[in-house]
Amino acid sequence: MILLGVDPGFSVTGFSVLKKESNKTMIIDYGYLKMSSKKDLSERTGIFYKFFKEKIEKFEITDLALETSFLGKNAQTFLKLGYLRGILYLLSNQNNLRIYEFSPREVKNSITGFGGATKDQVALMILSMFPRLNQFGKIEKQDVTDAIAISICGIWKYDQNKLFSR
Repeated sequence: MILLGVDPGFSVTGFSVLKKESNKTMIIDYGYLKMSSKKDLSERTGIFYKFFKEKIEKFEITDLALETSFLGKNAQTFLKLGYLRGILYLLSNQNNLRIYEFSPREVKNSITGFGGATKDQVALMILSMFPRLNQFGKIEKQDVTDAIAISICGIWKYDQNKLFSR
């Protein structure tokens, strides 16, 4: 199983690729896609599509995990995030990927044990679970640690589904 976890955003999208072999989970790629707000919406969605299409092909992704959007103060932001989620659904269909979705509260609860945890608390837990991340260089964006947390939830969900399908 090779899972791509995505924390979608129109300015910064965090991602991580985790590989599950037997009882071992390894991070094989992580980072973020930053898109300029000066580019129009159609150009940014094209950049997003191409970036994740290349990741899926390069790493032979089998599964996709993403965080569900929540309607905050800005309905336009919520709507635009739906475009990005739609692209991920399209890529999932084109590449026969299984999709796992988690609410922000589910991710925080799974990683920290508290659904109301802060992004800093999630980041601390991720760094304690994967201490070698410090060797790869400083993670500057919480979007990346959020994406890793989403990926971990996807791995756990996959394991749970395998356990109950026997």
